[in-house]
Amino acid sequence: MDNIAGTRPALTWVVNISVILLVIIWLIPTVGLLVSSFRDRDQIAISAWWKSPFPVAQNFAAKADAGNAVERDGIFVIEGNIFAEGGNDARSIAAFGGRRTDPTGSAPGETAELTRDRTLTVQENGNYIYTSPAEIKRDPSIYFAAETPPDFSLDNYREILTSANMDRAFINTLTVTIPATIIPILIAAFAAYALAWMEFPGRWLLIALIVGLLVVPLQLALVPMLQFHNMVGIGQSYLGIWLAHTGFGLPLAIYLLRNYMVGLPKDIIESAKVDGATDFQVFTKIVLPLSFPALASFAIFQFLWTWNDLLVAKVFLPSNSESWVMTVKIADDLLGSRGGDWGILAAAAFISIAVPLIVFFTMQRYLVRGLLAGSVK
Repeated sequence: MDNIAGTRPALTWVVNISVILLVIIWLIPTVGLLVSSFRDRDQIAISAWWKSPFPVAQNFAAKADAGNAVERDGIFVIEGNIFAEGGNDARSIAAFGGRRTDPTGSAPGETAELTRDRTLTVQENGNYIYTSPAEIKRDPSIYFAAETPPDFSLDNYREILTSANMDRAFINTLTVTIPATIIPILIAAFAAYALAWMEFPGRWLLIALIVGLLVVPLQLALVPMLQFHNMVGIGQSYLGIWLAHTGFGLPLAIYLLRNYMVGLPKDIIESAKVDGATDFQVFTKIVLPLSFPALASFAIFQFLWTWNDLLVAKVFLPSNSESWVMTVKIADDLLGSRGGDWGILAAAAFISIAVPLIVFFTMQRYLVRGLLAGSVK
């Protein structure tokens, strides 16, 4: 009965669960990046992002003001609050100590015995009493671990967008990505139509060459292409990187569009030619509108590739900071100057992936239709 039309396969639920698990696995890094982009730098260094809703225990050091010491029955006493005057800080003491070698050896409310008959008592709200049989001439240190509540804010995004020249890098990325997506589509559409519907000598040889170019690593062509750019005078410039991305993207674009155009109804094209339409008119008025799913499919791939590209941008763009795209900005500047500031890096990375996510989810309905082009008749 398993092969009767209309019945569902017995293992459908296994496929559904597998797909859901794969989606969750793919989403975990993005969710972690998003959560970290709103967190404080110190909390990121101490706890993982999935622990962000819970308080974090952090070690701190404070100074007791020796100028506030008063003498009581021959004992010098300093009283105060570790956090702030009045003890209204949101944190709470988890442990404390009076020595660097044992910063959290005592629980709140206990009296810690220090060297030279000194004592230290710290309450959970931060109130402390420091005593010494001798006059206190220097501010004694108080070490403590405090339970800090979760700290989420937009500070990382404000710093990135206002003080790190990320706005300039964002504009540079758009300047590179938009032309580098449009130019190969325009060229590949004409080439794909010619290879799909026009008869000329060597057509199948060109198709075989294009398929072969799909497996050629772009790294092999970086140095020769840069030397050629320098020779013709375009060097490291926006024009140079546009042409580089165009050259690297054309094989996939022509292959994808040609497969789609071959599958278009032949009767429509032949009827148009019988009515006197030229190849250019057939291409612009019939083939191009019908090929929109394939065009959108390649546009997604090309946009994501050029937006997230680092290698080609470092080779074909000037090395000055005014020409940096976002990937170069994050790799060369933020990772270098803020290597330990993971909140800033997470915010910069999420800003970098926000636009590709918008483009993908806006046009993803065309992706499968374009990828399956030519697979069935």
